[in-house]
Amino acid sequence: MQPIPDFDASKLARSLLRRSRQGALATLLPESGAPYCSLVNVASHPDASPVLLISRLALHTKNILGDGRVSLMLDERVAGDPLEGARIMLAGRAEEAVGEVAKTLRRRYLNAHPSAEAFVDFKDFSFFRIAPSGLHLVAGFGRIIDLEPAQFLTEIGDAAELLEAEQGAVEHMNEDHRDAMNLIATRLLGAESADWRCTGCDPDGMDMQAAGATLRLDFPERVTSAVGLRKMLVRLAGEARAKG
Repeated sequence: MQPIPDFDASKLARSLLRRSRQGALATLLPESGAPYCSLVNVASHPDASPVLLISRLALHTKNILGDGRVSLMLDERVAGDPLEGARIMLAGRAEEAVGEVAKTLRRRYLNAHPSAEAFVDFKDFSFFRIAPSGLHLVAGFGRIIDLEPAQFLTEIGDAAELLEAEQGAVEHMNEDHRDAMNLIATRLLGAESADWRCTGCDPDGMDMQAAGATLRLDFPERVTSAVGLRKMLVRLAGEARAKG
């Protein structure tokens, strides 16, 4: 099915990857090759690919260690009929993270799931990133399409400085500028007033959440440096204040 002309499939798919905090993970049972599905918490890598924190005691982890091929279903969790909301099925390979990669996944996951601090250092838990091979997006009539990774992942090859400064920016926004976060959420994104906090920044935008709700703020232009990020956040906070 061809999408309708004004439908930005890449933007919607990327938004779902950034905003989703839970999903249905399908792995393969080693003996039979049969599919096995489980509910998992998710976060996102700076490039928007899914991040998992899972235990080796869990069957899905044992399956992954035997065969890394997986699929992950994410949806908008809309009120009423869930089939009226957008959803994606992402296919790829789950890869265990080590070294600096694991450190990146750890901070981004814990920003999205602070309660995981209670068990993140248990020896049986590890971080995995799903390296996508593609995804299938369903968002209503005329809005069904397959996308390649280049169409929904965020380019980060030129953003090393931004990613190095990301955690400091997240902490600064949450500690010193919660009022600005609430203004951005309510006046630029139309959300209800709440205790909004920043959970991550990347070249394309900023992720926010309050209790169980999540938001994605897309930047009007790509940002690849710490200075550029600071200027962008000041600009957007100013725009939010001006809308009052």
